[in-house]
Amino acid sequence: MVLILSGIAIPQTLATIDASRTIGAARYLTSRLALTRSLAVQRTAAVAIRFETDSRGVFFSTYRDGNHNGVRMRDIDLGIDRQIEQAVRLFEQFPGVDFGLVLDDASQDPIQIGNTSLLTFTPVGTATSGSLYVRGRDGSQYAVRVLGATGRTRLQRYDARQRKWTDEF
Repeated sequence: MVLILSGIAIPQTLATIDASRTIGAARYLTSRLALTRSLAVQRTAAVAIRFETDSRGVFFSTYRDGNHNGVRMRDIDLGIDRQIEQAVRLFEQFPGVDFGLVLDDASQDPIQIGNTSLLTFTPVGTATSGSLYVRGRDGSQYAVRVLGATGRTRLQRYDARQRKWTDEF
């Protein structure tokens, strides 16, 4: 009887853990963006999160404008715009979760911020518009959307049954 109950309970518990990690990662990313916006306003300088990809996947780090012309890739390479926070990989903090977007059986770019890899927040609170997609091991998907005019973020969950994004509170 104990084995049967364990056989039923353990998979359900693991699914709950996966779902919790995925929403946790999406909320973590949302709060990191809000913190970056606050840093830009506080320091009266542009602050950007740079998204990069290597053989292990996507990672991101934070940079501060060093010459008052915005955070730019060239200035980062020259050391003018300096890194102020270490690089982070979602899957290292939230096992089974990473950047990812799969809709209608087709993979799409999970970092959608135009033709740049920098999500920049300005001293007046505005930002680069864009969407960051997080996907869990269980197939759940979340979008962290940045509204450029206000620099605020919105967290949405993808409902596969209805095939639409809904606000997550």
